[in-house]
Amino acid sequence: MNVGEVAALAGVTVRTLHHYDRIGLLQPSGRTAAGYRQYSPADLDRLHQVLLYRELGFPLEEVATLLDDPSADPAEHLRRQHRLLRDRLERTSAMVAAVEKEMEARAMGISLTPEERFEVFGDWLPEEYAAEAEEKWGGTDAWAQSQQRTRAMSKDDWLRVKAESDDVEARFAAALRSGVPADSEQAMDLAEEHRQQISRNFYDCSPEMHAGLGRMYVEDERFTAYYERVAPGLAQYVSTAVQANAARHA
Repeated sequence: MNVGEVAALAGVTVRTLHHYDRIGLLQPSGRTAAGYRQYSPADLDRLHQVLLYRELGFPLEEVATLLDDPSADPAEHLRRQHRLLRDRLERTSAMVAAVEKEMEARAMGISLTPEERFEVFGDWLPEEYAAEAEEKWGGTDAWAQSQQRTRAMSKDDWLRVKAESDDVEARFAAALRSGVPADSEQAMDLAEEHRQQISRNFYDCSPEMHAGLGRMYVEDERFTAYYERVAPGLAQYVSTAVQANAARHA
């Protein structure tokens, strides 16, 4: 193949191939009678190796050293490149995931840095539920109200909301451990406090809407797991208290 054909095949410029020839990195195996470069299949294989190492960030001098090592095993080149490419893929995948989470968080109106979100939410990432929540409630007034409020919330606002939530969850757990019935006045009062927190911080949560959330705490294993981390049996306890409180208001 001539230099133009090789350049087109490899996606590089003719000037690049001329440079590789001048520095001895990739010298064509043959020349025509007129002096034009001719590349053999072995030359193309070497070019492939050069371009892979360049893509991985190796300087040309180091690429030449690697490829010209007489003790080098061609299979080892492939194993090294495969390992380096896998490492790059993992880093790139992690970066893509981080960017996607940032996009989802902003779509939810959470205007916090990744560090601030970790400080507020720990390893629970609300943006993981963003697409699902929007699909279910995106056209509702409650969704629009929540979006408007959360967009205006600072880190301190989120910390306050989390402190309020942690406090009522802790008191729910204490009532559960003390044997207080989930449909008792005490438990229903906690459920009403929980509903008022949602109304105050996110959207106007009616008793009926709150009852729906309560059912979700036991029907959706992710929410069940969240409450079970606080205390075993808490998901069902809170669900019962919330629905009992909704019936009381009805």
